[in-house]
Amino acid sequence: MIELLLTGLGILAASGVLALLLGRWSRLANVVGATGAVAGSLLGFLPAWLTLIGGRPESASWPWDVPYGSFSIELDPLSSLFVLIVFGLTGLVAIHAAGYLDLYHKERSLGVPWFFFNLMACGMTLVAVARNGVLFLVAWEVMSVASYFLVTFYDERPGVLEAGRTYLIATHLGTAFLFVMFILMGRHAGSAASLDFAAIAGTIPESSANLLFVLAVVGFGTKAGFMPFHVWLPEAYPAAPSFVAAIMSGAMSKLGIYGLLRVLTLLPVLHEWWAWLLIAMGVVSGVYGILTGLAQSDLKRLLAYSSVENLGLISMGLGLGLLGVSTGTPGLTLLGFLGGLLHLVNHALFKSLLFLGSGVIVRATGTRDLNQLGGLARRMPRFAIAMLIGCIAITGLPPLNGFVSEFLIYLAAFTGQMRLGTGASAGMLLVIGAVTISGGLGAVAFTSLFGIAFLGQPRNERAANPAPVGWLLIAPITILAGACVAVALFVLPLVWMLLPIVSEVAHWELGGILQVSGQATQPLSAVTLGSIALIVVSLGLALLRLALLAGRRVTQAGTWGCGYLGPTSRMQYTASSYVQPAVDFFAPVLLTRTRLDAPLGLFPRRAMMVSHTDDFAKEAIYRPLFVSVEWVFVRLRWLQHGRVHIYILYLGVTIIALLTWYLSTLPPG
Repeated sequence: MIELLLTGLGILAASGVLALLLGRWSRLANVVGATGAVAGSLLGFLPAWLTLIGGRPESASWPWDVPYGSFSIELDPLSSLFVLIVFGLTGLVAIHAAGYLDLYHKERSLGVPWFFFNLMACGMTLVAVARNGVLFLVAWEVMSVASYFLVTFYDERPGVLEAGRTYLIATHLGTAFLFVMFILMGRHAGSAASLDFAAIAGTIPESSANLLFVLAVVGFGTKAGFMPFHVWLPEAYPAAPSFVAAIMSGAMSKLGIYGLLRVLTLLPVLHEWWAWLLIAMGVVSGVYGILTGLAQSDLKRLLAYSSVENLGLISMGLGLGLLGVSTGTPGLTLLGFLGGLLHLVNHALFKSLLFLGSGVIVRATGTRDLNQLGGLARRMPRFAIAMLIGCIAITGLPPLNGFVSEFLIYLAAFTGQMRLGTGASAGMLLVIGAVTISGGLGAVAFTSLFGIAFLGQPRNERAANPAPVGWLLIAPITILAGACVAVALFVLPLVWMLLPIVSEVAHWELGGILQVSGQATQPLSAVTLGSIALIVVSLGLALLRLALLAGRRVTQAGTWGCGYLGPTSRMQYTASSYVQPAVDFFAPVLLTRTRLDAPLGLFPRRAMMVSHTDDFAKEAIYRPLFVSVEWVFVRLRWLQHGRVHIYILYLGVTIIALLTWYLSTLPPG
């Protein structure tokens, strides 16, 4: 199985390099890059699938002439879940990207984006299977740097390079914390002179666990996009091509969650305050993420902030599971971890669908401004159905997959409310309230997205006459929409596959997990039956409508225009006006700036209102921090004289100081 996985990685890497060499022949490079990505993903998908459904974990290790390094990899259930997400989305997104990039074959070399796309897929996979700290960090860096070059694909557009720099700085700050974390882990591994996870496990003292967990939360939380480490997401995702945003949100951000879970399997103890930290971060990310997204009229920025919200839901689920471990509450452990892991899978599906869908909208209409769209359902009906499924799924409504995972998180919180003490009850109520509020605001945001973009009348000429879109762009979206339905209807087999992962992360024997599994499977059975019934009733009503209308003449007329003889598309709700009541309600916690030129007189010639909502973390935390750092370094500029002998003196003083410190640590004699 490992050999098949490595073969898939080899095909991905080789096709990326070949596409780069074929750069002068862009269309050929496009075909080679996409074909290699799909073929490599299919090969890598199979061993991960077989391992997840009950196969035995497999490992391999080769010597690597790098200090503390070895090329050690393993495919266990936890790794397999994330490898499946990476390869599944890589294959689908590659099909979409082939059609997306073909538009640019005359303008630029398509070998470059395919090289970095396939390289990023290789990096993501190695992150999930690495069992050595050095290999993990190398794969993490490959993934991060390759994605930077994909984010800056449109480097000629204003703001793209700045967004890329923001992403690069954020990801390397996170990597710095991970670097320190692995150094501290390796310090306890004895004389093995290795950062192999097998050597680390069991050697970490409990006194170091708290610091290592905090380092992991910051390092991996930056990549995942937890608040307040999320500021790169709303900059990078809109700047990147839509297929890049899809793979970054659907797969790459999940590896931040993977890293955190992997560290939990290595630490000797799981403290209760860790659970409350994850729950608190999840509550803030979930509520404030979707609240800020609600105020966006840019389609991709809305989706970016929605990613922050959904990562918050995942964090809440994992925090509840961790709370169950630390308090000895098996039902809470099971429901919390299952809810978090299941929502992770679901978010990978529906968020990739929606980001790819945003690419289709931009390709067809030339804009991602919701206020300029409208009427796409009549002009692109099949695509509209797939997007409707994605919007229903992401809002957590039945009968789709988002509802199933959010239901488990609700159930976990109610279990904690009943089983834990009075002090924990307030926290459980906070989780229930946060999931409810984020779900309600999400419903407003995505009814706005679908209603404004797909219903009503077109608001400009491009929306009225969208450009034709090929099947390569639509087929992956349709498959992802089908997967959202399939997960909701066949959730029980997926839950059974996730139980070994819960066992590994919770430090709990699988037999104990199976004994309480009914607390999850029984409610989910009822949910599945309800979902099937809802789908059957909906289809039945649709067929009944068709039967009643058969043989009758159906006419269409304009809607009532409130007395206007000539209603126009400008009289419709815009995305901004639709969400304005909710935005106004939360105005005390939003940084919304509004400019209003009110209409004057009986026949005003001009009226305008423009609103913009800034990110609170960016404006209140990071901007003052960066300004302060800049102020300090400007005043240290006197250290840089341009004189080489002064710089040599700096080096000498530093070396003497380090030697003095080292000698002071040596034992006497």
